[in-house]
Amino acid sequence: MRTLRLHLAFAALAVLLLTSCTGSPGDGSASPSAPPSGASSSPGTTSPPPTRPAPDAESTVPAPSPEAPSALPSGPGKGNAELAISVVPDEGQPAVNYTLVCQDGVPAAESQHPSAAAACAALKANAALLAPPAKSPDRACTQQYGGPQKATVSGVVDGVPVETSFSRTDGCEISAWDAAKAVLGPAGGAV
Repeated sequence: MRTLRLHLAFAALAVLLLTSCTGSPGDGSASPSAPPSGASSSPGTTSPPPTRPAPDAESTVPAPSPEAPSALPSGPGKGNAELAISVVPDEGQPAVNYTLVCQDGVPAAESQHPSAAAACAALKANAALLAPPAKSPDRACTQQYGGPQKATVSGVVDGVPVETSFSRTDGCEISAWDAAKAVLGPAGGAV
């Protein structure tokens, strides 16, 4: 009998708490068991759906775009780099991969580049050599073929992300390859 009274007391408390917590959706008010405005208590009638509050203005304003990374400066840089370099010397041949890590223009011990000192010095002298000009219909390039070599370079130079590729398919591409040949290394056979 005592447990039955306890259960009834808890049930009454739960009902009391639930009815005191109900209110209009989104308005934060509590009303004890009063039907929402516009609701009818007669059976068979439907009430309009509750209106939802409009989202606040902060959630509808788009987030600002992240700042675009600055371009690699032309001319002398700091000489800090962490790069993964992959060169395909010829069609059908496997890629030759290097890691180049430079600190103040000097190769770090973890560099696996065959001529790391020359590559770090070239990057310190001109980091922009890893940012060749974008192809443009207004840019004239000689139609000559320099070979099947291809290379990709990704990583960071002087705090700027780098993701670029090189080939030797026309005069502009050959020029970009030749400018970056110290970084690309001798694997391409076009140095």
